[in-house]
Amino acid sequence: MGFGCNAAGIVGCRIIDSKRERLIAMLTNVFVPCNGRFPMMITVISLFFVSGAAGFAGSIVSAAALTCVILLGIGMTFLTSKLLSATILRGEPSSFTLELPPFRRPQFGKILVRSLLDRTVFVLGRAAAVAAPAGLAIWLLANTTVGGSTLLSIVTGFLDPFGQFIGMDGVIVTAFLLGLPANEIVIPLIVMTYMQQGSLAEIAPAQMLELFTANGWTPVTAVCVIVFALMHFPCSTSLLTIKKEAGGWRWASLAFVIPTVCGIIFCAIIANAARLF
Repeated sequence: MGFGCNAAGIVGCRIIDSKRERLIAMLTNVFVPCNGRFPMMITVISLFFVSGAAGFAGSIVSAAALTCVILLGIGMTFLTSKLLSATILRGEPSSFTLELPPFRRPQFGKILVRSLLDRTVFVLGRAAAVAAPAGLAIWLLANTTVGGSTLLSIVTGFLDPFGQFIGMDGVIVTAFLLGLPANEIVIPLIVMTYMQQGSLAEIAPAQMLELFTANGWTPVTAVCVIVFALMHFPCSTSLLTIKKEAGGWRWASLAFVIPTVCGIIFCAIIANAARLF
């Protein structure tokens, strides 16, 4: 379920009887790319690794690259689950038994009400609770000037050394941080910051490639962006859902730290190995 939405995947962990294994599943769910991260990955793959191939060949290359990214995420899910089960969430593995309930006539009214309230309204409510303040924060950062520079440019400059260390730059790191409410806005935020605009704007793929290249992007940068898109903190809705389902901010904080640390380590290795060779 996490391939559609990580928050929905986290709610789906309710089916797991063991609390320990339910926590492991929730903490590692973010390694599965959701619909918010797929467009970002596909965009970067298409711009930097498929631009020379057209038609069916381009589709094959793009699909193969995206499949490799997904397999990496699944591998990290297994690896992190193993580490968690051997450390802070030690315990005996339980057998998975799914008993089929007796068949009853569906109560369509009850199903619609429960689906609407439990799985739609609550999730949208959590998203809106964070998205509205975050949207205001992004607008203020992009439009508030201090000493001739916007707050957004000051923040990106401050984060630039760290961004360079992990194969990106301050603009990309800032976009990921401001994209906490929704991963879909990371690429538009990068474009907005590079173009020094005060609002999000659309841009053609060819112009986007030219813009990224002019601001120092290389294939190594693209790989690091893809890897960090796969392995970084969950969106705000997923974090709030983990807090509710796991029963506290302790587990939500851990869900934030684990993938982010993995992403930083992977990107740092890729970037510095590329510089070395």
